[in-house]
Amino acid sequence: MRIGIHGRDFQQKSSRFIERLLTWLTHYHAEMYVSSKFQKHFRSKHNFKTKVFDHGDNLKNLDFFISLGGDGTLLESMTYIGKNETPILGVNTGRLGFLATISREETENAFDNLFKGNYSVDQRIMLKLVSDPKLFSGMSFALNDFTIMKKDTSSMITVHVSVDGELLNSYWADGVIVSTPTGSTGYSLSCGGPLVFPESESFIISPVSPHNLTVRPIVLSDKSELTFKIEGRSKKFLVSLDSRFETVDDSVKLKIKKERFKAHLIQLPGQHYFKTLRQKLNWGLDLRN
Repeated sequence: MRIGIHGRDFQQKSSRFIERLLTWLTHYHAEMYVSSKFQKHFRSKHNFKTKVFDHGDNLKNLDFFISLGGDGTLLESMTYIGKNETPILGVNTGRLGFLATISREETENAFDNLFKGNYSVDQRIMLKLVSDPKLFSGMSFALNDFTIMKKDTSSMITVHVSVDGELLNSYWADGVIVSTPTGSTGYSLSCGGPLVFPESESFIISPVSPHNLTVRPIVLSDKSELTFKIEGRSKKFLVSLDSRFETVDDSVKLKIKKERFKAHLIQLPGQHYFKTLRQKLNWGLDLRN
């Protein structure tokens, strides 16, 4: 079985855990492919047999992909997987983890279920950015969100947002977030956006610190195409896809629509989106008890 692995910035404690993880995969006779970043940050005394890949390499023959870190690492892992739709498992060596939900203690049992085929796959929609000029070196997709933000000034910007050619609103704000249902637990949530069930066919638009207090997040169909025009005192703005960002000026043309391919997130027995929400958001807990 061919397994792709990506991780970065490992602490000493994580390195010891990853030593055990690679030993488990060797026990399962897995053929291991590691990202160049993983190879750079992880040093082992053991001579694990691995092959190295980078962006642009063809990974369509992988059976699974393992992300070692937090949600940011899993989002970065998606840039390697792209349109191949390789099922991905997030092992959480970070902190919160809405996407990377497997803890260190659960990993060995998770691998046992994985190699026995005892799992399901959640298919999550992704965003596609169409821009002129082209941005993000061809990796113009995101699992969580797309953002437009101010840069180089404390002044607000104005973002004119149209949906299928019809003006929705001119947002006077620090920025605007367009989120998938998966990304509704990320930046959008911190800006007052709603929690949206992953299977909902929707986009969420959330303003960042809007000047007009009556402006609120809105949920739209994911069949919509969103276009943007940016104005501000500064002529430079930031646009981002998940954790990647680029600087643009007000002449750039930006469109967001649903990507043709999806992210395939591995779900093991006992996992469910509602359970993750309860655990990560401490729902149902009362310190008085």
